[in-house]
Amino acid sequence: MTSQVSSPAEQADGADEAAVGEQRAPLASDQLPENSPPPQQAEAKEVRRLNRVIIRFAGDSGDGMQLTGDRFTSETASFGNDLSTLPNFPAEIRAPAGTLPGVSSFQLHFADHDILTPGDAPNVLVAMNPAALKANLGDVPRGADIIVNTDEFTKRPMAKVGYQTSPLEDGSLEAYQVHPVPLTTLTIEALKEFGLPRKEAERSKNMFALGLLSWMYHRPTEGTEHFLRTKFAKKPQIAEANVAAFRAGWNFGETTEDFAVSYEVEPATAAFPTGTYRNISGNLALSYGLIAASLQADLPLYLGSYPITPASDILHELSRHKNFGVRTFQAEDEIAGIGAALGAAFGGSLAVTTTSGPGVALKSETIGLAVSLELPLLVVDIQRGGPSTGLPTKTEQADLLQAMYGRNGEAPVPVVAPRTPADCFDAAMDAARIALTYRTPVFLLSDGYLANGSEPWRIPEIDELPDLRVQFATGPNHELADGTEVYHPYKRDPETLARPWAVPGTPGLEHRIGGIEKQDGTGNISYDPANHDFMVRTRQAKIDGIRVPDIDVDDPHENTRTLVLGWGSTYGPITAAVRRLRAAGTPIAQAHLRHLNPFPGNLREVLARYDKVVVPEMNLGQLASLIRAKYLVDAISYNQVNGMPFKAEQLADVLKEANDA
Repeated sequence: MTSQVSSPAEQADGADEAAVGEQRAPLASDQLPENSPPPQQAEAKEVRRLNRVIIRFAGDSGDGMQLTGDRFTSETASFGNDLSTLPNFPAEIRAPAGTLPGVSSFQLHFADHDILTPGDAPNVLVAMNPAALKANLGDVPRGADIIVNTDEFTKRPMAKVGYQTSPLEDGSLEAYQVHPVPLTTLTIEALKEFGLPRKEAERSKNMFALGLLSWMYHRPTEGTEHFLRTKFAKKPQIAEANVAAFRAGWNFGETTEDFAVSYEVEPATAAFPTGTYRNISGNLALSYGLIAASLQADLPLYLGSYPITPASDILHELSRHKNFGVRTFQAEDEIAGIGAALGAAFGGSLAVTTTSGPGVALKSETIGLAVSLELPLLVVDIQRGGPSTGLPTKTEQADLLQAMYGRNGEAPVPVVAPRTPADCFDAAMDAARIALTYRTPVFLLSDGYLANGSEPWRIPEIDELPDLRVQFATGPNHELADGTEVYHPYKRDPETLARPWAVPGTPGLEHRIGGIEKQDGTGNISYDPANHDFMVRTRQAKIDGIRVPDIDVDDPHENTRTLVLGWGSTYGPITAAVRRLRAAGTPIAQAHLRHLNPFPGNLREVLARYDKVVVPEMNLGQLASLIRAKYLVDAISYNQVNGMPFKAEQLADVLKEANDA
């Protein structure tokens, strides 16, 4: 779903976590949003304007919370708000119903201004059962709205999560604005005319909740109704039942006395440059970036992959785009996936393999082979909690050192990391540029937070994309002493140190490939010590010489003492924390790394400007270790490995303490 923005402006989010605003006159029934279903009674209600809202939908993993959140997000994007999302779900396909480990949630932060994170704490919690309430209550601030499905608060479901008495009746929720709604009963009643079995009708209660929240925040409805009719096109009765439940939720909000107020959040028109926008997740943006890179390089795109959470969506998405010359191969295991991809690189394709941390460990030998062969290959690692199987659906940044050093011998590989879901598109293009220009495998380190999260993305114009076309070798490139012209597969470009790329079958360009050390120039097998020393140092020099942009420093103050340095998905929380501190009068500088190997050429000079360098990471200090080792800077490491992204308030407190120490 796309929307047009036509007034460019910049708006600092110093109040990224600021609260509500003005109150407006009640909205009469004839002033409802254009696509809203007609209310059952024309009764005016008060409308208040907010500048931002954080909503969390929570329930069993079978309650459709991800779908509900996704639909609310899509309508919010089409309305023109800035937004950021945080899906959070268990690893099990169908976790035990009604249990704390089985709770699935979807958090959405939307605003009338530029925002960077899914928000620290929800203003509204929709809890579909006791487990959802208990699992999420600790994140809900006092005074927030809690909408609970009272039908699920019976003895057995409450006992499953340790409630001896009903929290709806024992006074434990007095600090919150609780809205008890019998969602299941109301849904079944609304769908009576469809003659569905009770269990089937109950499944639409998430659409009732979506309709209610759509009324509360004046979300468009036409897109959701179209989505439901399309999704269930082969089951028209189910489609219309879900539409009816959705409309019933809207009408309930309009007519019930329990919801006396609805809210408006204006579009974030001033937050975006002019362009056409759509909501996009990190994995989808990365997929589009790979396709765009292949088209800009005029090369077929080949993906060799084995399904693994949270990277599988890339395989699913790329398999839909055969019309762009994309070939996808779902291999029997991780090793076969990267082996096929490396073969495709040898054959002249833009080759990609996708995985997560456990898969990188299995692919490491073939990555080393790609280093030796000096062929372009993109290794996309969507990081998750580890080690081993770890936390498949939770986020982490703990694969950095594995990407840097997780191979035998001296096997240097460039490392690129996107910072937001939308930035995954540009990071994929950049990784492809490096791989193709320097004939090397490249690591692209995203993570589960970016992969599943979403935000508005400005769709670029074709002429804004870089030209990635490469020249294949077409004939001999070396003259022997006797005047004979031959092809040397390891004769290097003097500027990039890249070797030529010859497509198999090109007459006269036959050459050996394999993992045994090659002789400089000829590519023949060589065990000569001096040659091995030269080749190892040359491969390292090639990576060290990769051209990457200087790192930008955001430092509006003079005499700033502290720099906060981040990489990857910590960008949003760090930037939100920095804005908070500056709004409170604390000077602090910020820089964020996309290129982790090689580092930007000006990084040493940047680090030397500041008395203190704080490095927040979702690991135990991997970037901080690299910074200390390379630049001899006593970086202050702040770490979190709980499977969740940093919160802005949490980081602001840490940075303030470090700055004041």
